Parts: sequence; C-alpha cells; structure tokens
Amino acid sequence: MAKPRIRRTQKQDIPALIALQRRVYPSIPPWSEHKLSEQLEVFPQGQIVAETENGIVGCASSLIVLWDDWADSHTWREITSSGTFSEHNPEGRTLYGAEVFVDPALRGLGVGHLLYEGRRKLCRAMNLKRIIACGRLPGYEAYADAMGPEFYAQKVVWGDFVDPVLSFQLREGFSYCGVIPDYLPEDVESHGNASLIVWLNPDYDPSRPTTIIEDIEP
Repeated sequence: MAKPRIRRTQKQDIPALIALQRRVYPSIPPWSEHKLSEQLEVFPQGQIVAETENGIVGCASSLIVLWDDWADSHTWREITSSGTFSEHNPEGRTLYGAEVFVDPALRGLGVGHLLYEGRRKLCRAMNLKRIIACGRLPGYEAYADAMGPEFYAQKVVWGDFVDPVLSFQLREGFSYCGVIPDYLPEDVESHGNASLIVWLNPDYDPSRPTTIIEDIEP
C-alpha cells in the first residue's frame, strides 16, 4: 500500500466518513451528514482525512476553544455541541481534538501518526498554544472490576499496561493530565471515561495573534 495522503476534508467525503465511522465504532452512532457539513462550514481547516488509492482510511476533526471555559470538566457532547462544533471560537489558543479514527484494517501502519502530524502542523501554522484532546480508554474494560480508571491510566503511563489509544498518544508526544468521567457515556469499553491529554506547541509565540489561514493544507 502506498503511503496515505493527508488532505483537508471535502463535502463529497461525507458518505465515506460515515461508513468508515460505522466500521470503527459499531456500538456508537456515527455522525450525521448534517453534523459533518456543519463542521466543515464552521472550521474547514481543522477537518482532515487520510486517503489512499482505495479511498478514505482515516479522519481527524478539531475545533478551536477558549480552554478556560472547559478546563474543569466537560463532556464530548458539551464541548463539540453534539458534533456541530458551534462552540468553535477563533479567539481561543487551544486546538481541541474532537475525533480521530482509522480504518481497523490499517491500524499499526502509521495512518494515525500522519493524522496527528497534520494536527500539529495546523497548530504551528495558526500559532495556537496547544492541542488538547480527550481520548478513549478501550483497554480499561479488561481491568474495570479490579481498579478505577485513574489508576488504570496511570499504569498505562508507567508502562505496566498497553492501551490501544492512550499508549499511542503518549508515543505521539502528548502528556497525560487525568481522567474525565462520563465524557462519552455510550463508550462501553471505556466505561464512559476519557484520558485528558495535551501537546504544547514549541513554536508558540504569545506576542502574535492566532492566524486563520484560509488555504492551509495539512
């Protein structure tokens, strides 16, 4: 397989994204065509896909937020406005990662890394301070009867456990900040929990404003 290409999401990609999301999360309802269209209208630069000669194999969606408004606690529905991204605020300094998913048949082949690198490129180009996201903890299901989610996540950070999502995010240079309970209640594997993670932009210049670049490509 040729190396996937990262590009901005287009409206014609929406049916393929919905189909891929259904394969990735069979127990979680996929985004609707309406919500994906709204994301593209609100913040087109923040929506990217990974594509091969066989079609779309991954997606990363994001918005800009004023992090102080959300730092105490939040759910996925609240911060993403149930997937419409109406809380997107160009005055913010935080790129919030709302979603990343990769074709299950291609996991481990670097698609996720390319999507994360696309986000980092956007963060640098727009002079944003950081990327914050809340990641699933799918490996927690196997340990839920023995320990709480915080201790499970700590053991992943320490290297005692390998979690399919958090371990990957740590390898991508993100720092673990804690667990948010009830972030996505329908996520059965994670028992609704999510790990709060952050990546700080080393090129961030607080003396410069956020730059909205209309034609930026990941």
